[in-house]
Amino acid sequence: MTITVGVFDAKTRLSELLDKVSAGDEVIITKRGRAIARLVPMDDGGRSVEAALAALLEVRGRSLPGPESIRDLIDEGRRW
Repeated sequence: MTITVGVFDAKTRLSELLDKVSAGDEVIITKRGRAIARLVPMDDGGRSVEAALAALLEVRGRSLPGPESIRDLIDEGRRW
């Protein structure tokens, strides 16, 4: 459910509005009749981003060439 409130009402009812948002509602805050902000529930996207970064770091650690491989790459580059 979407609730629309003016900025003054949002200030005076902030705690109540946050309870509604945590229950899954969306709150649109208006100023002089124009929407200026939207309060929506937080998702667990932050956790998945952290997991993705950890996975990338793990793959990166496995795919870095060792000292011998780096020397081969440098030598190969000098040939051209």
